[in-house]
Amino acid sequence: MRLIPINALRPGMVLGKKIYNSDGLILLAEGVELTAGLIRRLGTLELGYVYIEDPMTEDIVVPELLTEETRLQAIQSIRTSFKNLESQAALKGSFLHLGKTFSGMMESIMDEISEHDEGMVLLTDMNTNDYNLYRHSLNVCVYSTVLGVSYGYNREELRVLGLGALLHDIGKTRISQKLLNHPGRLSEEEFREVQKHTEIGFKILKDEPNIPLLSAHCALSHHERLDGSGYPRALKGPDIHEYAKWIAITDSYDAMTTQRVYKPALLPHEAVEVMYAGSGTLYEQSFLAMFRDRVAIYPPGITVKLHTGENGVVSRIHAHVPHRPVVRVLTDAEGTPLSAPYEVDLSETLAVMIAGIGQNTIDQTGA
Repeated sequence: MRLIPINALRPGMVLGKKIYNSDGLILLAEGVELTAGLIRRLGTLELGYVYIEDPMTEDIVVPELLTEETRLQAIQSIRTSFKNLESQAALKGSFLHLGKTFSGMMESIMDEISEHDEGMVLLTDMNTNDYNLYRHSLNVCVYSTVLGVSYGYNREELRVLGLGALLHDIGKTRISQKLLNHPGRLSEEEFREVQKHTEIGFKILKDEPNIPLLSAHCALSHHERLDGSGYPRALKGPDIHEYAKWIAITDSYDAMTTQRVYKPALLPHEAVEVMYAGSGTLYEQSFLAMFRDRVAIYPPGITVKLHTGENGVVSRIHAHVPHRPVVRVLTDAEGTPLSAPYEVDLSETLAVMIAGIGQNTIDQTGA
């Protein structure tokens, strides 16, 4: 498969992976041949990239951290629970279903992530249109759990971290959706209203049976920053729990790499670069370094340009050096397709570097 931007799609191309809507439901199945009409339709969905089938890259497999069944069930459960909270008029009261629903979900998520020996943060939403709270909550949970495994947390610690990540934005169920999806810059008053979601989330979770109090504190503190510039309490580094520091990183990363109505998605390497500007001031430096070393900044299937001028597609990634993947070279420096493509392992061929992303430099028909 190959990952290409929407504007590079042409009639006759065949989808390599399913395209989902914001609720996790399938819009188009893999194997569908694209027509001009379908491409126009995809252009209205705010998608950034899609996977297509391609004879030169047909053996490239895009790994998934969760099975399709688990991901769909999780999104639907989150959606149902959050919708119930949105419809309840009073904040006080017990939400007994939360602990039962999400504790069971965390067990499934931990089990599936533990099966991936690589322990990589793999981008989950390249083939999903637009951001929503339910999918964002699941992504942040998955990313945080992967990092927690790499950091060495035991299963109970992972459960507490994962639940905190899964429910970090639950307070947004009590904030106006119109305000949350506002396409422009918020006024100071509007921003203060949005900021309340951290305290609201804590109030929802703090007395909830089967939800650890520390998980509730993740909802309260995931927008705190090391230099005290965060909210709601302007805590500084030593006063912020490490779970909230992890979630601050994964929350920011998922927001940056997800397509929004008012903002295109960044590619993983672009998001990591932006986040590194806040290393040591906004984000814990050692945590961010581990995140950088675990994130697949060049997703399998993406087209890259080498500094030597050749273009190719990332075919495999290495867990120990994700920024030095295996690249299948498809064209020479002049852009002429090679009759015999070859692979170069950048983890071994240190003199060759990725110079940039070049999705439009290769004949996308695979001819």
